Amino acid sequence: MVAETTPDELRERLADDEDIAVVDIRDPSSYASGHIPDSENLPAATLGPEVFDREWPAEVVVSCYVGKSSKQVASVLDDNVDADVSSLRGGFDAWDGAVEDGSEGEADLGPTSPF
Repeated sequence: MVAETTPDELRERLADDEDIAVVDIRDPSSYASGHIPDSENLPAATLGPEVFDREWPAEVVVSCYVGKSSKQVASVLDDNVDADVSSLRGGFDAWDGAVEDGSEGEADLGPTSPF
């Protein structure tokens, strides 16, 4: 079972500039409408095996809409990357910290999805 990170815990870790990445798996239009600052948009439908070969920070927190699909993606990442991976409890809906808009962190990783 994948670990969960609360919004408060994530906010503290981001404020401390820890070696952490936030992966937002929502669709690009939802991401563009608002996302956690410095998060990267990797929609679940576009994730492929090449994601596992990337350089990952020490910790990765996966965010979705309400914290359900992020658990599945976090579990797969946790099994395949050298990082502590968790799911954001409650997803973006539970996030009450700062929000950015736009699509700066969006990545095109191809059409294949193992999720």
